[in-house]
Amino acid sequence: MDVNKLFVCWLLLSSWRACLFPATAQERKPTLLIQKPLNNNPPPKQPDSVAEKDLIDVLSEWRKKPVSKENKTITAKPSFTVVPAVGYTLQSKLVGSLTGNAVFHYNEANISTISAIAGYSQLKQFTMPLESNIWIKQNKLNLVGDFRFYKYPQSTFGLGSGSSVKNEDPMSYSFFRFYEIVLTPVAGNLFAGAGYIFDDHWNIREKGLANGHPSDYALYGKAAHTISSGITLNSVFEKRNNPINPSKGSYINLQYRSSWAALANTTKWQSLIIDMRKYFQFPGRSQNVLALWSYNWLIVKGKPPYLDLPSNSWDSYSSTGRGYIQGRFRGAQMIDAEAEYRFRITRNGLFGAVVFANAESFSALQGSRFQAVQPGAGAGLRIKLNKVSKTNISIDYGFGNQGSHGLFVNMGELF
Repeated sequence: MDVNKLFVCWLLLSSWRACLFPATAQERKPTLLIQKPLNNNPPPKQPDSVAEKDLIDVLSEWRKKPVSKENKTITAKPSFTVVPAVGYTLQSKLVGSLTGNAVFHYNEANISTISAIAGYSQLKQFTMPLESNIWIKQNKLNLVGDFRFYKYPQSTFGLGSGSSVKNEDPMSYSFFRFYEIVLTPVAGNLFAGAGYIFDDHWNIREKGLANGHPSDYALYGKAAHTISSGITLNSVFEKRNNPINPSKGSYINLQYRSSWAALANTTKWQSLIIDMRKYFQFPGRSQNVLALWSYNWLIVKGKPPYLDLPSNSWDSYSSTGRGYIQGRFRGAQMIDAEAEYRFRITRNGLFGAVVFANAESFSALQGSRFQAVQPGAGAGLRIKLNKVSKTNISIDYGFGNQGSHGLFVNMGELF
């Protein structure tokens, strides 16, 4: 068995084991029960404990207004966070944005979240994604949505994780996405359901390689307009104590997608996504968290349009592969493993920090071998934006191969 196959086997087996077989008896206790109301109250304070503080409290102090010393809880009334910002990312350069989220939960239901961002960048990119995860009717129904509109100049670098940064191929296109998935309980924390997903790329243009050679995009098959429309079958195991900023629990999401000719697809194809996460409080009684993530995106049949192929940071959370520009690697099969250690800098939780590492590998075409494993690593700062929802501002600096490095700014934890 070659090194690439050994890496794939190790990644899948170790990720499943981490999610399904926690290491200690304490971690085996359910953190989120379907049959009982969610206990969202903060733990009793210890004699040396300090009240949580966020940027809202800092602003109140600056305006000389009373600051609440109680850590409020999430209720059926949404807790809103809205922040205008100027940031910088590898894929956009300077960007101005307006970001917001709403967090709420009804009695006997999991925490629901809605998040959106509108941004315009130095590279004349306009983005407007909206994501939702809503639990209703005592967790008898879970609605998961992902809606996006992008006007997006962005380069591609060829197929496979062995591609060179020198093979940059500037592209531009417009993009619209509509995903909606409905899940119902099967047993305990396990849910299953189905959905409809639609990806539309139009006005697709490429500049081509600087050396004049044909690009992987041209060899794969050019198209000015592509549509991928399909039905999904989904199963989710959800046992996190907070989907925005988990401190313990597990999460597994399996999605099988089939794009049929009857649904006006450019091509027929099927894919499988295996998304697994595990969170540990480490050390056990501290506020620090060790977070593990495995994201595997595989084309199992057919030939998707080029821009619908698996690609780093094109997962549903735009999070995989920190240290590399979005779309740096693309191919028919993608495996990604990430680890992050999150810890407090200040006892009141206003400032925290993380260190992270990741590794990913792609195959170029379906049936071909996985190519070089591309590592990434870095560190970041966390600023508590809203102590009720546990929403952080995430500022990370990551490094990758071939001189890749850059700043990554987000609202909320990346996974």
